[in-house]
Amino acid sequence: MNDLLDVHMHTLASGHAYNTIREMLTAGKKHGLQLVGISDHAPAMPGSTHRFYFENMRVFDRQAYGREAGLEVLMGAELNILNETGKVDLEEKALNSLDYAIASLHKQCIEPGTVLENTTAIISAMANPYVKIIGHPDNPTYPVDFDALARAAKENHVLLECNNSSYRSSGSRAGSRETAKVMLAACKKYGTHVIMGSDAHIDLDVGNHTGSQEVLAQADFPEELVINASPEKFKEWIRR
Repeated sequence: MNDLLDVHMHTLASGHAYNTIREMLTAGKKHGLQLVGISDHAPAMPGSTHRFYFENMRVFDRQAYGREAGLEVLMGAELNILNETGKVDLEEKALNSLDYAIASLHKQCIEPGTVLENTTAIISAMANPYVKIIGHPDNPTYPVDFDALARAAKENHVLLECNNSSYRSSGSRAGSRETAKVMLAACKKYGTHVIMGSDAHIDLDVGNHTGSQEVLAQADFPEELVINASPEKFKEWIRR
């Protein structure tokens, strides 16, 4: 499977990651990526940065950094879904400065609910036009209706993530490999696109999608529904 992009990674600005933007880009180039996206945690995550960091993203010269690193660069954010209405922790001024946004459920920001409550929260977040990816939707801590989720993602033009960090034996989202099988079966049913993300918090993990590729292979998931093969397709996806 061609794997040319990684748009889920964190820098020092997230508070619990360990590298600068330049270091993450350098790692992406070494890994053979053509496109890298920085997606630091939004402000509701404890220890993360202020909303000003994201509002000021307009000053970040993507092309200059891309030329320096030898790849394309995008700047995004990993938003926290805060309630069942899909409210996230950045307002439009900040969202408008981003190239894309991931929206995720994190236990530091929202308590796990019932299947209906969790599913409603994620689907409501999909209605936000800035949200292009749902981060680690197969986290067993937040049980969901994957059939409803895959259908809504297709309708809202949102990617569901296969999060490599989730599939590690030492990861914090144990059991995700099993729930991923259910998610991917629903995605195949509806023709829903997915994206592999490293969720790297250190430069050594940039572009590492080994676990995600294993899960996709075990699910016999169609390669044409995995967007990582084409930076152009991803850029077109987030422009829509």
